[in-house]
Amino acid sequence: MSRVRRPASAPGAPDAAKKRPAEAAGKRHGIARILSKRGLCSRTEAAEWVRAGRVRLGARVVRDPEFPVAPGRDDILVDGVPLAASAPLYLMLNKPRGLVTTARDERGRDTVYRCFDGATLDGAPLPWLAPVGRLDQASEGLLLFSNDPAWAARITDPATGPCKTYRVQVDRIPSPDELAALRAGTHVEIEGRRVQIAAAQAGLLRAGTRNAWLEIVLDEGRNRQIRRLLQAFDLATLRLIRVAVGGLVLGDLAKGAWRVLSAEDLARLQRTPACAAEVVPETLG
Repeated sequence: MSRVRRPASAPGAPDAAKKRPAEAAGKRHGIARILSKRGLCSRTEAAEWVRAGRVRLGARVVRDPEFPVAPGRDDILVDGVPLAASAPLYLMLNKPRGLVTTARDERGRDTVYRCFDGATLDGAPLPWLAPVGRLDQASEGLLLFSNDPAWAARITDPATGPCKTYRVQVDRIPSPDELAALRAGTHVEIEGRRVQIAAAQAGLLRAGTRNAWLEIVLDEGRNRQIRRLLQAFDLATLRLIRVAVGGLVLGDLAKGAWRVLSAEDLARLQRTPACAAEVVPETLG
């Protein structure tokens, strides 16, 4: 992939250099969490580093991942190197179908990190990045990544994050009443609990003789929400593609390809007052 540049600060993308004073005023956290919050690695990886004796607080080796540390401390060392926050990085991937959205899979399945094998940025290896939200193994399309946990939390929070737009192929042509029912919602069982799920918007894009493509907009992201919702109305999901997050559109980004988000991209991820369906260019290839 061609070299790309990190974007300048933009709305919704805090300047890492400005976060440290605010952090210093906060309460103490486990040292593994501090490493993760600095954007250096995942919490799991940080805990492994600590248990392996790779992390010091001043001259003291810390082996307890939950050892309490003030977030603003600057005497944390990893492998003898003083800890420094990674520059915040935000990117989007066109996730192919068949990949699992996780760093490691206990069943040995390919993960989304396969798309970053050998990737560099400005001539250096990519820093640690975490998925922002998820797409299940059978789903594809726009998936965000970042090393900025606070930003990721705002994007995935239903109260503060943008809506998500999907193109969904189903096994038959739903009636107008069924599309209205998708918007009204229904109760389904998720992890042993009965919960209400609904689409913010649901409309027919095009229909063939045996199946149809729908556009569905969600204002939250429960596990397998679209598949569960459609199944409740006897509609089987044949294909599911996330084509937009807020005003950020997947566009013509090739499957398995990624790119860094620009300042304009980050601005498009700001939450709008309502999840009104927008016209999104078709991405059904």
